[in-house]
This record gives sequence, structure tokens and C-alpha cells, in this order.
Amino acid sequence: MSSPATLDFRTANTLWGGVLVETLVRCGVRHAVISPGSRSTPLTLAFAAHPAIEAIPVLDERSAAFFALGLAKQQGRPAVLVCTSGTAGANYLPAIIEAQESGVPLLVITADRPPEMRACASGQTIDQQKLYGGHVNFYHELAVPEASLPLLAYLRQTVAHAYAQTLGPIGGPVHLNAPFRDPLVPTEGGAGTGLETARDWEDFFREIVPPVPAEVWSAVPPLPIAVHGVIIAGPVQPAEAAEYAGLVTALARKLDWPVLADGLSPLRNHAKGAAGLISTYDAILRNPAVAERLRPERVLCLGGWPISKVLRGWVEESNAPILLVSEGTPNRDALHGRTQHLRCSLRFFVEQFSDGADPNGYAQMWPLLEGKVRAALDGRLQMMTEMFEGRATWLLAQHLPAGTPLFVANSMPVRDVEYFWPPNDRRMQPVFNRGANGIDGTLSTALGLAHGNQPTVLLTGDLALLHDTNGFLSRPKLQGSLTIVLINNRGGGIFEHLPVAKVEASFEEFFATPQEADFARLCAAYGVEHVSVSDWAQFTALISQLPATGIRVLEIRTDRKRDAATRKAMFAGIAAALK
Repeated sequence: MSSPATLDFRTANTLWGGVLVETLVRCGVRHAVISPGSRSTPLTLAFAAHPAIEAIPVLDERSAAFFALGLAKQQGRPAVLVCTSGTAGANYLPAIIEAQESGVPLLVITADRPPEMRACASGQTIDQQKLYGGHVNFYHELAVPEASLPLLAYLRQTVAHAYAQTLGPIGGPVHLNAPFRDPLVPTEGGAGTGLETARDWEDFFREIVPPVPAEVWSAVPPLPIAVHGVIIAGPVQPAEAAEYAGLVTALARKLDWPVLADGLSPLRNHAKGAAGLISTYDAILRNPAVAERLRPERVLCLGGWPISKVLRGWVEESNAPILLVSEGTPNRDALHGRTQHLRCSLRFFVEQFSDGADPNGYAQMWPLLEGKVRAALDGRLQMMTEMFEGRATWLLAQHLPAGTPLFVANSMPVRDVEYFWPPNDRRMQPVFNRGANGIDGTLSTALGLAHGNQPTVLLTGDLALLHDTNGFLSRPKLQGSLTIVLINNRGGGIFEHLPVAKVEASFEEFFATPQEADFARLCAAYGVEHVSVSDWAQFTALISQLPATGIRVLEIRTDRKRDAATRKAMFAGIAAALK
């Protein structure tokens, strides 16, 4: 009888690990991110030995989890995380929360001591039962390994089910807790399990195939089109960005409604032929009279709400009926409006409408305002010579190589993309952690996105980078390149735009949290190239051609308070000039 060459029959643990990994490979897994530890030895050896798996060692578990998150975002399939027992798995929690909130598939396997070694002061042992609470799609503690055909069949089917649960109906993390008894290391010359010829092992795995993600469908409610309606395209990362943009454009033409496209929407980077694409709504709606004139009678939101607080406030004040279209089942209506949630694919939704909506004056007002505001924004940015944060974002849109994957950090970078990223047809690939909107894991996620990918760029602030500098430990393992555009304004620039900025007594120390890190020395410690950007001509040259390998940091030093004042003055002036 034949058996896969990857199965190791020397002990129950080695066979258990081999069956688990072989099952995952046949389901579709190709990457395992593994942190060092003893109790996870059977899993680590099995993943490292399988030729279809790229096993990537990452020392810091928090960094490892975000690296796997970046891989999963890039690949569109689950990445596996493996760690030892104890607090190691607790470090996965921030990335697991982000994966759950943003619908990214991850399969987390935490090794554990067997039941008899728990709750008795055994070393490196904590309660790992449902360690991640409600932040996973599925949890299961595997049986303690035994060399038993019935238990191996249970393992095979349970692992295949766990993999399928990462895909949905909405993607997310799954947690398997895996206890192991000693010996953890294969024993040479032992008796073995005696199962090598007990059955046809190829037949044992024959029915394990990649699962097909479930789809959720709803009947489309009537949508009157002879009204003042807007389509809001929120931040999404579809598998096929060009196809997504084409579907939204087709829908806009059918309804004759403008499309207000978030900075992280694929529409901003696939704008050729896009009907009614509006990118400057945040500035437009700061004029109260114009905002009232543009008050919608109906709102169609695709995927989720955009980043712009101004746009959200305008929708709330309108009290317009909202139709929210997304494929997932969770409640995505953070505005708690008069909302119907339609759970279906975008293609299915678009196909429900026929062509031929009559043009209306409301839809024609939006492009006129877009043209004026875009020209004003671009003109002001073009004339700037000072190192203004928003200009760095604006230049990235124009000078990065077409099709570049761009990971956008939270706080100010993502808002500057919202404000300043111009519509283009350069097919940039924005990627982001907008599930929980945190700054943790920024560098590690970007490294996972870059691994095995084309040259990739990270746009980040100084605090987000400092929060995850252990990510640099993965530099020797990185296949590909990552260019980090570091906006160093010595603190949290986002807080300058919040009401707390007026609380002078505590603002700088507890909110802006200024730092004094020397990024050149920090990069040198990790063997990372560092460039201090002195002017925009140098910056444009550096981003126009990306290196094929390695990590480099392009540091742009800015003035946090001056830039906050510049944004406010720019938007106020442009909005006031509108009629």
C-alpha cells in the first residue's frame, strides 16, 4: 500500500503531525509561520519537512501573527500560525482580532501540554481553552495524539473542517489547540506505530480537496432610481480589483448616481471610464450650504462605510434610507441608520438592474464640484516645497510603479490617502488593516504582504513603525522587497485633528507621545537601508524605481503641528470657495 512520503510513522506524535499537515496541504495551505518552542516540535518538524509548504520562522509571536495576516491578504488563502504552549499564543490576539474584523482567513494552531499536566504548576502552561474568545470563526481542542486509525480519521476530518471555517461564509481566524505528550522529538530505532502498511494512505486523503467558499444571497429590494441617490464605495480589497471597479462603474451608469469612492477603494486606482467618480467629497461637504444642496434621498453603500468622518456625518444628518450591500453576514452599519442589509455578491446585485436611467441634475452637480476641488487640491500640492505629509501621499499615487502593492498604516497615513490620493488608472493595490483600525503589527503585516510578492511599499507614521520594530527581525527571511515611506512627525499626528488637542496640559505627553528614536541607528541595528529624504525631487526619484530585494526606509521628517494647520486651512479655504 502507498503512503505520502511526508508521513513519519516513528511515533504517534510524528504521524499525527504528518496527517495534520498533509490534510492542510490538500485543502490548499502553502505557508506556515512558525515561532520557536518545545511543545510545538511535532508540528514544526512536520511543516518544515513538507515540500509543498513554505515554513517561515518568526521569533516574536505578535510579529509572526501579523506577518501571516499579510500573507493571507496577499494570497487570498489561509496562512497557518504555529506556536508553543503558554503565553506564546496570547501574543497572537491583536492579529486574530484584526483578521476577524476584516474577514481574513487564518488557521492558528497553539501547541499545549496534555490535560494531566495542566493546573498543577507545570512549566509554560496556561489555560488555552477558547483563548481568543469570540474572535474566531471556530475553536476546537484536538485529541492527544494516538497511533489509531479511527483517531487519525477524526484528525483528518476535523482539520479539513477547521480549514473550511476560515473561509466563511465570511473569512476569519480559526483556533485549534493541540496537546502533545512526550516524546516530542522523533525517537530513532524505536518500535514505530506499526501503521505504515495498515491501510492505503493515498486513499485515506483522497477526498480532501480545497473547499468552495459559501455564498449568501438575498432578494434585492426595489430600489427607486428617480431620486437624488449616491453610491458610497467603502474600503475593500477584492480578489479582482479591476473587475470590482468595472461592476461599480456599470452600476453607476445604470442608476445615474455618483460614486463617492473611499481612498482605499479599488476605484481610485482603476478610474479610466469610471462614471461619476468622486474623490474630493470630504472637502466638498465641508461647505454647509453645498452639503445641504447635495443632501441625498437614498444611499447605497458597497462593502462598508468609508473613513471620512465628514461623509459619515453628512449621511447621518440626511436621514436617507440606506441599502448596505456586502457578502458577509455581520452587521456593518456603524451609523445605525434606516438601513437594509443585502447579503449578496456585487455581481449579483448589479445584474438586477437594467440600463437606461434618465440623467438628472443632481448627478451632474457632483462631477462639476469634483473638478473644481480636485484642481484646487492638486494645484496647492503641486506648488508646495515644504515637507508636508499630504504631498508624500499625493506623489506616491503618481510616481510609484504601476500596480505596486501599497500597505497603508492607520491614523494619519490612511486619512491622507483619503484626502489626497487622486483618481488614476495605474492599478495600485492598496492593502490595509481596517478591521480594528489599530497601529499594532503594521510592519509585520507589510512584510507578509511583500514576501514572495512584487516590490511592495509601506506608508506609515513613526509611532506605528516603532510599535512593531521586532518585525525587522524577519529581514533575512524576506523574499522580495519592502520600501517603507516613514512620515516622522515625532508623535501621533492624528491627535492634532481631535478635540483633545485643545487640552494643553496633558496633550503632548499622553496623546501626541513625542519620541526621540534615531531611525538611522535603528535601521543599522537590523541591517536595513535608511535614507533621509531632503527634498521632493529626491523622494520622487526614490519611489519611481523600487529595489528587487531587501528592506529600505525612506524617512521624511515633518512638522506635526504645522501640517495639521495646513490641512485645516487648505480644506477650509477650498470649501469656502465653492458655490
